This record gives sequence, C-alpha cells and structure tokens, in this order.
Amino acid sequence: MFIRAIKKTEDKNCRHYIRQMEENKKEGRYSRIHKQLSELVLKSNSSSARMATIIAVLHHKLDYFFWTGFYLIEKGEMTVNIYQGPVACQILEKDKGACWAAFNKKETVIIEDVHNFPEHIACDSRSNSEIVIPFKNIEGEIIGVLDIDSSQKGSFSDVDAKWLESILELVWA
Repeated sequence: MFIRAIKKTEDKNCRHYIRQMEENKKEGRYSRIHKQLSELVLKSNSSSARMATIIAVLHHKLDYFFWTGFYLIEKGEMTVNIYQGPVACQILEKDKGACWAAFNKKETVIIEDVHNFPEHIACDSRSNSEIVIPFKNIEGEIIGVLDIDSSQKGSFSDVDAKWLESILELVWA
C-alpha cells in the first residue's frame, strides 16, 4: 500500500513535469510564430489578407490544430469566415456552443473535452477539445471569434490563450 502511494505521487509529479515541458515548448513555438506573423501581416493593409495569413500559419505550424478559423457576426448570425480544416458549420445556432459562449462572455473559452460542454455544436465528430478567442475590430468591439479545434482532449491551455489573443491583435497592427 505504501509503495503504491509513492508510485502515484511519482506518477503525478512526472506528469506535471512533462506538462510543464510541453507548455515551455508551446511558449517557444508561439514566440517564433508571433515574430513570423508580425512581419508577414505588414505586407498587406487588408484585414482579410492578414486574417487568412494568420489562419494559414497557425493551422500549419501547430500540429494539434485540427480546425482553425474565424466566425464573424453578420446580420446577427455567427457565420463562418476564413478557415482551414474540414468543412465547417456555416451558421452557428444563436447562444449555443463554445463560440457564442466566448462572444457573450467577452473572454477566451478553453474546453478540455467538448463532449462534456453543454450545448456543444458538433461540426465534426473528430473534434475533442477547443479554444475560442473573442475577435475585436480596430475600435475594440467584438465582431466574432477565432475558433480552434483539436482532435485530442486537453490540447489547449493558458499559454495558447495568451499567445492567440496577442496574435489576433496583429490583424489591426
């Protein structure tokens, strides 16, 4: 019994250490991506071109991103915009799911397991975790969201949130 308790403590400490290493690796990767994007977005004054570039770079540089894209509010509806990944839901049911939660709460939402999230909108059954960041226009008004799905549970953390929020600011840089 005593040996089993020690083993559980060691396993927990090891998992924490591995998770911290993964978070440090994410920090470094996001730092490099942010630097790359801050140079790329200056090549165009078009917000659409900047959004498309951000989506392309994020989707192809972060291997745990399964679906990466914007939903913007158009005539009161949350409508898919620039994205990469499998076919998306075109219009999200009002006030349902993670995208509307982030939009309505005006804050980033991280979901470790979408199957346990109330009223989750399943655009693709392979999605298992999600992060949604409110997307603001140049005046600071929320006009939509950046939505990212992963096929793995628990893919997103505060590190993702911090960097993705910063990356979104590059649209208006």
